[in-house]
Amino acid sequence: MPTFEKIDTPSCAVLANFDAIIDVRSPSEFEADHIPGAINLPVLNDAERAEVGTIYVQDSRFKARRVGAAYVSQNIAGHLTGKLADRPRDFRPLVYCWRGGMRSNSLATILGAIGWRGSVIAEGYQAWRRVVVAELRDAGPPFNLLVLDGQTGSGKTKILELLSQRGVQALDLEGLANHRGSVFGGFASAPQPAQKLFESLVWNKLSKFDRTKPIVVEAESSLIGRLSVPDRLMKSIRTAPRIEVRVGVKERAQFLHEAYGDIIASPERLASAIERLRPYHATTVIESWLEFVRTGQHEQLACELMQNHYDPLYTRQRNKREDQPLALLPLADLRHNSLVAAAEQITDLVSQKVELDSCAKAG
Repeated sequence: MPTFEKIDTPSCAVLANFDAIIDVRSPSEFEADHIPGAINLPVLNDAERAEVGTIYVQDSRFKARRVGAAYVSQNIAGHLTGKLADRPRDFRPLVYCWRGGMRSNSLATILGAIGWRGSVIAEGYQAWRRVVVAELRDAGPPFNLLVLDGQTGSGKTKILELLSQRGVQALDLEGLANHRGSVFGGFASAPQPAQKLFESLVWNKLSKFDRTKPIVVEAESSLIGRLSVPDRLMKSIRTAPRIEVRVGVKERAQFLHEAYGDIIASPERLASAIERLRPYHATTVIESWLEFVRTGQHEQLACELMQNHYDPLYTRQRNKREDQPLALLPLADLRHNSLVAAAEQITDLVSQKVELDSCAKAG
C-alpha cells in the first residue's frame, strides 16, 4: 500500500509538484486562510468539529475519537464519490490540516490504500503560515520593486494589467485585496478576503516572480479597504524608485465614472461612502457632494472629490518622499490607446533597469 511522505517546508516550488492540494480543515478555517489553489475537502465540518471538541473536553478522549472517526469516515466517503471520483490512477495529492495531525493523516491513509501516492505537510497549515510571516512580516531586504505612482483615477490598475500582458512582473495588490483602495472601492457582491488569506495570496504571487528583475506595483497606502499591506512589502513600496503618471482632473473624472459604475448605480452605497468622509470636511462640503449624488452629477462629484480630498491627501503622502520620480508619464487622456502607450513606455523602463542592475552587479 503506498504511503504518503511527509514534507516539512511547503514552498511554492514544492507545491507545484502535486496534482491537487487538499485542505481537510473545516470550511471556516479554510475561509480564514489556506494555501492558494487548495481545494477544501473537510473531514469534519464546523458543527462536527465543535461537537467532537466539546466531547473531548467534557466527556472523554476515547468517545471524542469514536464520534470523530464516524464523521471522518462518512465525509471521506462523500469526497471519494464526489470531487475525487474522476481522479486517475496516477493522481498525486498533497494533504494538510491545521498542524499535520489526525485529520490529514486520516484522508492520506485512505488515499494511500486506494493506490494514490502523495504527501502530507508535516506541520500542516501552520508550516505555510510561518513561511508567509517570515517573508512578508519579518524584517528582510527590500523587494525589488518599481512603483507606479499617480493621483486617483490615473488608470494605474489598468496599466498594471497591460504590463502583465506584456510579460512584465506586475503585482496588483488591489486585485488581490478585492478593493479599489478608497472609501468608494469595495465591491458589494464580493467581500474582501480575510487578512491572513490576503497575505497568502500576496506571497503566492511574489514567490513566482524572478526576484532579480523589477516587480511593478501600484503606490498604496498601508490599508487597502480593511486589509493591511504587510510590513516588509509596505517598507519596500515606500523606498522603491517610482514612475509617476500624470493626467488632468477632467480625464480622470471621466475614467472614474466608468471604473466605479457599480457604486454609481447604487445611490445608497455612494451616499454612504461620502458620509464616511464627514470627519474630514465641513458639513457644507459633504452636503454639496450628497447633492451631486441626488442629482446624478457623478463626473462633477468625482472632480470635487479628487480636487478637495484625494489629490491633497496623496500629494501630502508623496511629499514625504525625498526622491524624484524615475520618469514622468504625462497622458492626454485615459483611452485604451493612451494606456497601451504608457504600458509600452514602462516596459522599456523596466528593461533599462534590468540592464543597469546587471551592469552594476558585473562591475
